[in-house]
Amino acid sequence: MTAYTTITSPLGELLLVGEHTEDGLTLTSLSMPGQKNAPAIQSDWLHDPDGFADTTRQLAAYFAGELTEFDIEFTLSGTDFQQRVWRALEEIPYGTSTTYGKLAERLGVDRGRVQALGAVIGANPLLLVRPCHRVIGADGTMRGYAGGVERKVQLLTHEGVLQPTLI
Repeated sequence: MTAYTTITSPLGELLLVGEHTEDGLTLTSLSMPGQKNAPAIQSDWLHDPDGFADTTRQLAAYFAGELTEFDIEFTLSGTDFQQRVWRALEEIPYGTSTTYGKLAERLGVDRGRVQALGAVIGANPLLLVRPCHRVIGADGTMRGYAGGVERKVQLLTHEGVLQPTLI
């Protein structure tokens, strides 16, 4: 059975979706308002805030600057290529960034397929948990983030990769 909850965060309301299994609730999606390809709550989904208590606690600790690595059970989905890319995202440490080109090189992805790599990163169903916000353009520009480039900047600033701008 599919379950969901929403939580308030500095990025706006986050939607957490999961599947109840014999082992408990497993996260299948973490999305934010306006995100490309974000799921919409369905009438047959169970609203289950208690089932997401640990995930909610970890997200609160992350936003409070107290947690740098998530330990959340989530569903493995996607093609072999998607799974390879998403696992590589999970290995990018907190407080760092990499470029699309460096990630492609690390994965042995041909330069001609960097755009496909970018599409897979953009299809990441687990924002924050799989830190796709840590992948930037080779020239340092903030490119394509399903949750919006302004949120990517906000996350990288929160993690200390970017310096806050003064107005």
